[in-house]
Amino acid sequence: MDIETLYRQYFSTVYKYILSVSRDSHTAEEITAQTFFKAMEKIDSFKGETGVSAWLCRIAKNTYLDYVKKQSRQSEFPEELEDSAKSLEERLLESSRAKTVHKILHSLKEPYKEVFSLRTFGELSFADIAELFGKTESWARVTFYRARIMIKEELDNE
Repeated sequence: MDIETLYRQYFSTVYKYILSVSRDSHTAEEITAQTFFKAMEKIDSFKGETGVSAWLCRIAKNTYLDYVKKQSRQSEFPEELEDSAKSLEERLLESSRAKTVHKILHSLKEPYKEVFSLRTFGELSFADIAELFGKTESWARVTFYRARIMIKEELDNE
């Protein structure tokens, strides 16, 4: 069973499931991409005790729950209060962090750098990115997600 086949057959199911839970298309798209990335990593551990759809939805549910926990930790204060309370030093640190992210981004190998840039800064859909590279949409999603992980790991190491 390869991830490409899984993606084509079950993307819609997983996406609709997460969309029904999150009620946000951007979140559903993000969680669905992470789900297939995790499934790709764990495909050898799939024993077939449940259906593929149930297995993927369980991964999606756990991924979504992790996402919700992370979001609740990050937003202890409303965004407006955070913004108004930020000191000049904090704003400069954010600016410095943005420069660091761009430095890390430019150090990434292709296609990670370009896919991440097209998605984040160019706001292209995964379908458009896939078309540009002559690849599949799942390739674009997985490549973007891997680039995000690489950037996050580099940030954590600093």
